[in-house]
Amino acid sequence: MNIAIIRVFVKLRRVLAANKELANRLNGIERDLRGHNAELGAHAKQIRLILDSIRQLMAPPKRPHKRIGFKN
Repeated sequence: MNIAIIRVFVKLRRVLAANKELANRLNGIERDLRGHNAELGAHAKQIRLILDSIRQLMAPPKRPHKRIGFKN
């Protein structure tokens, strides 16, 4: 994977974790989605998958990664 892509996802995770308002909006969207599952059909699964992916990005990393390279 390209290092620039990884940096974008790391930055996106930081922005999403810092923005509590966005988390509240995602919760609202998820509640609304539950009420319209039958109407959305196959799209409901895709929307739920997107919301789950965003939530994973919002979660902080579980453990610090070891630095690769020479130690000073």
